[in-house]
Amino acid sequence: MKKIISGKVREVFETDEGQLVLVTTDRISAFDVILDSTIPGKGKALNQIALYWFELTKDIVPNHIISDKLSDMPKEFADEEQFGGRTIMTKKLKMLPYEFIVRGYMFGSMWEEYKKTKTFCGQPVEGEYVQAQKLAAPMVTPSVKNTEGHDENITLDRLRAEIGTEEADRIADICVKIYNKCYEDAQKKGLIIADTKFEFGYDENGVLTLGDEVMTPDSSRFWAAGEYKTGVSPRSYDKQFVRDWLIENKLNGVTPAPKLPEDIVENTARLYKECFTKITGKAEY
Repeated sequence: MKKIISGKVREVFETDEGQLVLVTTDRISAFDVILDSTIPGKGKALNQIALYWFELTKDIVPNHIISDKLSDMPKEFADEEQFGGRTIMTKKLKMLPYEFIVRGYMFGSMWEEYKKTKTFCGQPVEGEYVQAQKLAAPMVTPSVKNTEGHDENITLDRLRAEIGTEEADRIADICVKIYNKCYEDAQKKGLIIADTKFEFGYDENGVLTLGDEVMTPDSSRFWAAGEYKTGVSPRSYDKQFVRDWLIENKLNGVTPAPKLPEDIVENTARLYKECFTKITGKAEY
C-alpha cells in the first residue's frame, strides 16, 4: 500500500491493483489551516452522507465508488474500530482540475458580488434578490483548482474554451440534475441545500465519472428548512461554530493551529450528527 495524499480531511492510498482507498478522518480545517482538534464522528458522517448521495444519483452519472465494505479492501484496512464507516474503495480517475459549484440561493460570495454588479462569475443575474433568497434557477459557476493558493472562479465561457463547449455544457447539465434530485430529497427531510460543489474525472475507459465527495456539510451549505427566511444568514449544518470562534478570537488562518474549546467541538460534532441522521435516516454511524 502506498499513501499518495494526506489532505485536510482524507488519507488516500493506492492499492496494488491501481484502485484508491480513501479514509475520511475526524480532522477539521478552517481558513486553510488544519486545526489542533478533531471532531468526533465527523469522518463517519461525511463518508456516509456522501455514500447516500452517490447511491441516489448514480442513474444520472457514474461515480467512483467500488465498495464501502472493509472485507473488499486490502488487509491493512480490516480494523473495524479504526476504519469502519469512514473508508471507501474507489476507482482512480483522471480528475478535471475544476470544481463545479451549483448555487440555488443568493448567498455568500455571490450575494456580495451581486449587490455591487448584478453579476456573478461573469454571468448576469436577472431579477431583484435579497440575501438567502432562492434563485429563479440553479446557477453553475466553475472554479479552477490552482496548485497554489485559493481556487479561482472562472466564467462558463472560459471553461468552454478550455475543455470544449459540448463537454462543459454536458457537465453543467449533469450538475444541475444532481443538485435538483438531491435538493428534492433533502427538502422532504427538513433541509435546504443552498449550494454545493462537484468534482469529475474520467475512468480508465474515458467515461465521465463523479468523484471526490458529494453533498456533504464540508462541500455544501445545508440550512434548516423550518427556520429559513430571507434577508438573514440561516442556521447551517457545518463548521460555522468553528469559524465564528476563530474569528472572534482573531485566530482565523493563524499557525500553529489553535486547539478548539470543548464546547465548540461538542456543538460541531452534534451538528454533523444531526445532518447525518436527517439525510440517511440512521441514528448511529
